[in-house]
This record gives sequence, structure tokens and C-alpha cells, in this order.
Amino acid sequence: MPRLAILSSHPIQYYGPLFRELAKQLDLHIFFAHRATPQEQARAGFEKAFEWDIDITGGYEHSFLRNVSRRPGTDHFSGCDTPEIQHRLRNGGFDALLVMGWHLKAYLQGLLAAKRLGMPVLVRGDSHLNTPRSNLKTVMKAIVYPGLLRRFDAALYVGLRSRAYYEHYLYPERRLFFSPHAVDTNWFASRATAEAGARLRERLGIRSDTPIVLFAGKLVPFKRPLDLVESVKICRRQGLSLEIVVAGDGPLRRELVEAAATAGIRLHMLGFCNQSEMPAVYSAADFLALPSNGCETWGLVANEALACGRPIIVSEECGCAPDLARDGIVGRTFPMGNTRSFADALAERVANRPKPHQLVSISRAYSLEAAASGIRDAFDWVLSERNRGQRARSYYR
Repeated sequence: MPRLAILSSHPIQYYGPLFRELAKQLDLHIFFAHRATPQEQARAGFEKAFEWDIDITGGYEHSFLRNVSRRPGTDHFSGCDTPEIQHRLRNGGFDALLVMGWHLKAYLQGLLAAKRLGMPVLVRGDSHLNTPRSNLKTVMKAIVYPGLLRRFDAALYVGLRSRAYYEHYLYPERRLFFSPHAVDTNWFASRATAEAGARLRERLGIRSDTPIVLFAGKLVPFKRPLDLVESVKICRRQGLSLEIVVAGDGPLRRELVEAAATAGIRLHMLGFCNQSEMPAVYSAADFLALPSNGCETWGLVANEALACGRPIIVSEECGCAPDLARDGIVGRTFPMGNTRSFADALAERVANRPKPHQLVSISRAYSLEAAASGIRDAFDWVLSERNRGQRARSYYR
């Protein structure tokens, strides 16, 4: 069976289920470039040192590369420096390499190492054109990226904006494959019970008939949590009483609490919630709000909410907006920063709630199975292209 190597920055709670699903279909090995400590997780914006409380490295073959960076981490280009990847690829019996991006030194080391070995390279990235960039960076990317991205033999896009990004930089359409951002929908759905949600509401002192809007994520500027408070304040002036639950922490915590208190809004701060706690949080809420700017390259909390049977409201700048929220049924969008439009979306969501089967259908389209299938299809394609090239060279000798 052909063997695939995958190079990932570090164990990520969303990638563990994907790698397990992929391991059912392919012979693969995951190389991690970095092992994040609990303290690093805190510095990354979670505001709390922690380990994930679900298994994110079990069920698939993996190992950690030696990271020789002087300043190890995943938040800057040189934080993952793993020159041994060429040796590991050469001796691992691999047929192709998949890198999970191009923003780290380790990923480019993997690309160059595989090319030296005559090995096809796939890439999966979620960059999109809505991310704020300086004029200088925009010009530099226009010069560099068309050539850089073409070095990858196939590219996996996670959604419509991800595909548009590749197309913007002139990546060949025939080498594009859909591998959507996804979560383990069955895991979330089985745990997001009405009983779990009711218990959390009772603990927080929230009545069963009170509408709850959930914010799930780090309290950082690009996620714009203060927009939610302002929009709920507008709803209150119009006679609609909403309460806010926040699952997350960050530098904007104090400002958020003060803004809600000034507006007379009931705000329930849960702090950082580990993965096993999240299904009950979604179940307690009526819908999820994600008001981020374009730095939100996707927003996997939207997938989680849908998997738990909860509709979503996201800003138009979020990467997931055209995929998960455009239909106006399971998802609504609003112009980023426009709190009046945001308030209108909140009010409409309270008045009109989608049917459960409508939420399930979109969760299936953006599933682990679909994500793994896209990777497998791209892997099969690059191998067939390589074999075709080898036959052609043999014919003309």
C-alpha cells in the first residue's frame, strides 16, 4: 500500500480526529515539528496552562521531530526548525508528503527535502484573501506566492475562500482538491444532550426559556467580542432580552465584563473550557456568534456548534462564512463591525430557528469523512501523475 507522510506543526485538537479517520484509509505517519507545553498554550492566548483532555495523538502512527529552533514555538516562522525531516522521509518508505501549511520553516524544509528525494508534495492550507495585510505584504505575496505554491504537486482547500486564495495566486485548477475543515460531528452530537445543557443553565442561574448567545474562543481583538455586547445592548433597547455565555479567556476579559455591566447585560464567564466541556456549553446555548475579522481563517467553533444542533451567526469576514452561514437557515452573516446588522441577525435567529435535519445536512457535507476523502483523492492523483511521468520518460529513452 502506498505510504503518506504528513508534517504538522504540533498536536492540534481538531487534527487528531482527522488523522485517525485518514489512518483508516491510508498507510500514514504523522511528523510533529513541535511539542507545545501547557505554559505555551497559556501564552498562545488561552490564558491558562493546560493539556487537552481528549486524546489527540492516539489512533495513528506518529513521532516528534527534533526542533532545533532557538525560540521554539508555532507562532512565528522560525519557531519550528526540523532539518532531520529529510533523513526521516528518505528512510520511511514514503511515496508522498503532505504539509499542513507553508507559514513555518519546518514546512518549507519538508517541501525542499521531499523535492530532493523526488517525492510529490501536497499542501493543505486555510489562508484566505480577507485577512488584513499591509500593502507591502500584499505586493510581496503577489510576487512570491505564484511560484511558491506551484512547487506543491496538489493543494487541498478547506472551503470556498481557501479555493479562491489558491486561484488568486494562479494555482492550476486541476491540482486543487476539496478537504473541508471539519470536526468529529458524532463525538459532539452524542454529548450535546438536552440534559447536559439544562444542567449548565441551572448552574449558571439561567431560565430555560431565556435566549442565550454563545461566544466561544479567545478574548482577543481580532475576534471582536465587544461587538457582541454592543449588539445585545441594541437588542435590549428593542425589547429583546438576551444573555451572553462566554467560553474562553484572554486579554479583553476585563473590558468585556465592564462593558456588559455598564449595559446591564447578564454575562456568564466560563473561562477556558477544555474540549470535553464544550458539548454541554453548546447544548445550553441557543446559537453561536462569531463576530471576528478576516484573521479568522475559518472558525471551527462554527462546525462544533452545528454538530451540536445549534445555528450560527458569523461576520462576513470569517473564513467559514460562505460555506457554513450563507443559506440564512442554519447560518446568518452580517458585515463585520456593523453592530446594528449584527443585532438584527440575533433577533431574527431568536424568532426563527432551523429544524434539526437542516443542521445535520451541512454537518455531513463538512465532515471528517469528506476531509479525509479529499486528502486520499489528492494522494492518489499525485501518485498517478508521478507514475504517468515515469512511464513517459521510460518510453522516450
